[in-house]
Amino acid sequence: MVHYTTVATCTLNQWALDFEGNYQRIRESILQAKALNARLRIGPELEIPGYGCYDHFLERDTVQHSWEVLGRLLEDRSLDGILIDTGMPVLHRNARYNCRVIILNGKIVLIRPKLYLANDGNYREMRWFVGWTRLAQTEDFVLPLFIGRITGQRSVMFGDALISTWDTCVGIELCEELFTPESPHIAMSLDGAEIIVNSSGSHHELRKLKRRVDLITEATLKCGGVYLYANQKGCDGDRLYYDGAAMILANGVVLAMSSQFSIADVEVQVATIDLGSVRAFRAARTSRSMQAARATPYPRAKAEFALAVELGDFDNSVRPTDPIAVRYHTPSEEINQGPACWLWDYLRRSGQGGFFLPLSGGLDSCSTALIVHSMCRQVTEACLRGDEQVLKDVRRCVGAGADYVPESAQELAGHLFYTCYMGTENSSTETQQRARHLAQTIGSYHVDLRMDSVVAAIVALFVLVTARTPQYEVRGGSSAENLALQNIQARLRMLLSYLFAALLPWARGRQKSLLVLGSANVDEALRGYFTKYDCSSADLNPIGSISKSDLRKYVAFSRDAMDLPVLDEFLSAMPSAELVPHSESYAQSDEVEMGMSYAELSEFGRLRKVDGCGPYSMVTQLLHIWGDQLTPREIAQKVRRFFFFYAINRHKMTTITPAYHAETYSPDDNRFDMRPFLYNSSWTWQFQAIDALIERIESAQDH
Repeated sequence: MVHYTTVATCTLNQWALDFEGNYQRIRESILQAKALNARLRIGPELEIPGYGCYDHFLERDTVQHSWEVLGRLLEDRSLDGILIDTGMPVLHRNARYNCRVIILNGKIVLIRPKLYLANDGNYREMRWFVGWTRLAQTEDFVLPLFIGRITGQRSVMFGDALISTWDTCVGIELCEELFTPESPHIAMSLDGAEIIVNSSGSHHELRKLKRRVDLITEATLKCGGVYLYANQKGCDGDRLYYDGAAMILANGVVLAMSSQFSIADVEVQVATIDLGSVRAFRAARTSRSMQAARATPYPRAKAEFALAVELGDFDNSVRPTDPIAVRYHTPSEEINQGPACWLWDYLRRSGQGGFFLPLSGGLDSCSTALIVHSMCRQVTEACLRGDEQVLKDVRRCVGAGADYVPESAQELAGHLFYTCYMGTENSSTETQQRARHLAQTIGSYHVDLRMDSVVAAIVALFVLVTARTPQYEVRGGSSAENLALQNIQARLRMLLSYLFAALLPWARGRQKSLLVLGSANVDEALRGYFTKYDCSSADLNPIGSISKSDLRKYVAFSRDAMDLPVLDEFLSAMPSAELVPHSESYAQSDEVEMGMSYAELSEFGRLRKVDGCGPYSMVTQLLHIWGDQLTPREIAQKVRRFFFFYAINRHKMTTITPAYHAETYSPDDNRFDMRPFLYNSSWTWQFQAIDALIERIESAQDH
């Protein structure tokens, strides 16, 4: 006899503290799951308040309003007939827990607190929550009075337990718990849990999805069983983009997966599985049965409900879901879609009228423009499909009537995207033309200006006050004069950006102002190769955590995938800030000025952040990585140079523009990379240790 059950997992575009919107999306996902005949529905981690509440989790209102939303779900009889797994913060004995709340037909079956909290990288869960330490144990939880009146219950089970239905057993694992060495799904599976559910708040990083899929595949391949993974999607209020990819697996194969990147607010994936195949898979492995025989028993919370179809309700049209092949996006595809969805969420939720971008004619601002173009393509496609929420958001942003539907990405960009080339006497005709050609191709409203008169006015004021006239270094000036003259141009571009972002729409007869976009990449941020409060200072930066090498590949990808031959001009151009006079004998080059290549910066970044290397250990690592290309002394000189500039420029990270998080070695000072911003840039002890090491190596080579 078969035991088919249909289960559903969701990706929801939740927004921190948007309790009404979050409730509506949760409810819609449950109704969609029911319409697809699912008997079990799971949603993302902390889906009721939104995962990104951060210090708002410390507020009593967040807990109170979460209970109120749960009460509305419990009261809604249209949500009966399906086992629902939702998430919210819960106070138990005056300790705050990150919990899953399992409900069925208007009653609470179990409150399951998270055991192991995420507290590295971008995560700070231990700041707001405590982990449940009593494994396979539960206590009574006294419900708030108004919830008790809805459910008819005074208390419910709280703790680490399994859910026992009439025909199977369900275990709960929360996000980080999957990534731990002693994952709970192992013990739960050995004690009879045939379905494991995992509600997650996992953000996007380039090349990360495969790690998730591999972990869940291995879990079900070793333990057998069904695994449902739910994840949040979208920008819920900060630098992270949660990348969906909710999935259902059984016995080591993937049966269903939602999109990783999408502007849809609600996505529901279902799969029909034969629970008998789980039992057969497990019983065929004697070693697993031996471990199960001595497994720790879990408490069982009873759910008076069957997940599988009963014999009397037999329907021969029901078919088990066939396995699918997972398609992983390339890094260029991820850059094209993830930051674009993040920008759209930010724009529609901020209430602004579009984006303003200083378009320099270089690769970085070109990449930012392409991401906005990708956003316009995705939004237009959704509008043409008739997505009512996207249409509503577009009409509000554009200020158009109820019948407006964009026909192309270029048309939409003409409403939402403003670009400006801000040239000076140091700018080249080539960069000006590249910027203009790109703007024409993607449809942005483009302004071309020269700001020499503004630069001259600033310099004239200094001359008036000091009676000294600064000169560029190529004209005999000092390095201080040279830097100051470059910074005037860079910082004026920031001021002009905000001026034009505020007034360009007004000049076109429109009401809303614009969000300013920045275009500094992660390698330049790491090295500090940008001017504090220049065009790197903006409202948002979609490429701020992406390396130069990945951006170059992305532009090449966009040229082919989006049929944009104009991008050949950007790929062949030398990266240059164009802030000093150039001549036939001199042209400003980014890599020459930095004293290191972008490829070297990426290597420094990964060793510093991911591998935890300081100056000395970085040299020891690079001796093996670069030893066939450079001498030990050359390697040491490069590392010393990097750490010197890193130290003197780290203060710039305190004001860096909020950037889409995409890279594991991001130097973002806000939360991901917490370090001092005042260093002893001589690194005396560390550099002496490096010198001694190099001397020992060279002495050994001489002998």
